[in-house]
Amino acid sequence: MADLYYLPGSAPCRSVIMVAKAVGIDLNKKLLNLQAGEHLKPEFVKINPQHTIPTLVDNGFALWESRAILIYLVEKYGKTDSLYPKCPKKRAVINQRLYFDMGTLYQSFANYYYPQVFAKAPADPEAFKKIEAAFEFLNIFLEGQTYAAGDSLTIADIALVASVSTFEVAGFDISKYANVNKWYENAKKVTPGWDENWAGCMEFKKYFE
Repeated sequence: MADLYYLPGSAPCRSVIMVAKAVGIDLNKKLLNLQAGEHLKPEFVKINPQHTIPTLVDNGFALWESRAILIYLVEKYGKTDSLYPKCPKKRAVINQRLYFDMGTLYQSFANYYYPQVFAKAPADPEAFKKIEAAFEFLNIFLEGQTYAAGDSLTIADIALVASVSTFEVAGFDISKYANVNKWYENAKKVTPGWDENWAGCMEFKKYFE
């Protein structure tokens, strides 16, 4: 059984948990308390020199960066390639959405909310505009689409739903973006492990109360 070093409130960690559920593997989940500095302990730094979560250790093979883990899980354990099709064009679109999630959408969340949550900094209206711009892009991507990349559920949807659900519990109004809202409501119903994702969101919500 693969070990997953994680925190339930973390969107990237939750995406890994959902993909593991989708491919039908159990994870040995190991809570890592960042506030207590557990990620800086020598034994963890030896596994992952960047000391980030999520970190997966599968029979001695260590991997971090959630979107790389999602691909690895499907390629190693997926009974079909539906979550990450082998077609180069379909895969390219999924990769684009994953990079968009990492570098634009989730990054906008981190830039706006993390300083407020962890450093008690005031809200930055310029950073908020970046969130709105990211959602406008996502809204365009989802025009006429039930899924984020292609015509069925893929790891792109799972990564994005982990991020978008985190925006929801932070109080961001998703309903302003009709295509995103429609996609999100469907994703809640069809994504394996959604319930555990939402439970993790509720953990994260405590930071905003």
